Amino acid sequence: MTLVDDTATETGSAPRARSRSSAWTAVCRLDDLEVERGRAALLGDRQIALFLLHDGRVHATANLDPYSGANVMSRGIVGTRGDAPTVASPMYKQVFDLRTGACLDTQGKEQRMLPVWPVTVDGEGTVFIRDGGSA
Repeated sequence: MTLVDDTATETGSAPRARSRSSAWTAVCRLDDLEVERGRAALLGDRQIALFLLHDGRVHATANLDPYSGANVMSRGIVGTRGDAPTVASPMYKQVFDLRTGACLDTQGKEQRMLPVWPVTVDGEGTVFIRDGGSA
């Protein structure tokens, strides 16, 4: 799990800015992520899951599976449904759109949303999440 360290740089020598602006928080480096493999991180006290796609886009969702209640979404299977990038829960196999959090395959259960956050990557390869709550 990646922890957001807002007190020191990677070398530990100088303070690092917590965010690009008041609404964005640095979470990790782009090279900390692997293509189509999830990574868990903490945004405040909330676990999030980060996904790097083949086209270079990064998506952030809650790590908490809305159906099982377990923090496992970063271990989900990344794929697509049409033009929608998706992640399938490793627990009960519900499939979620990484862009919107909509459940595309409820496996016969009621519809639930997976919270998502806006993501940006700066020119130096730092991944930022808008931390004002889910989008």
